[in-house]
Amino acid sequence: MAAPKLSDIEIQRALGELPGWSRRGDAIAKTYVAASFPAGIAFVQRIADAAEAADHHPDIDIRYTKVTIALSTHDSGGLTQKDIRLAGEIEALFTA
Repeated sequence: MAAPKLSDIEIQRALGELPGWSRRGDAIAKTYVAASFPAGIAFVQRIADAAEAADHHPDIDIRYTKVTIALSTHDSGGLTQKDIRLAGEIEALFTA
């Protein structure tokens, strides 16, 4: 069963607690800048471990030291609490 989509108000409130994250249509996204390419890859590995544990997988774009994460619950057709929860975990995993 798909997770319920969040309302626009719920999304705005959640984004207020997630510095640097912004809404991009039916997703939320943030670009992180790592200290080096290997540090960026290590960050992506930590995200992969958290995503696998949550069974919720983000879109990840790696460009040298910039790592862009986008989250959306595809089977729900938009943003759900799963996206907000994983974004919070990703915030805790980042070390520049």
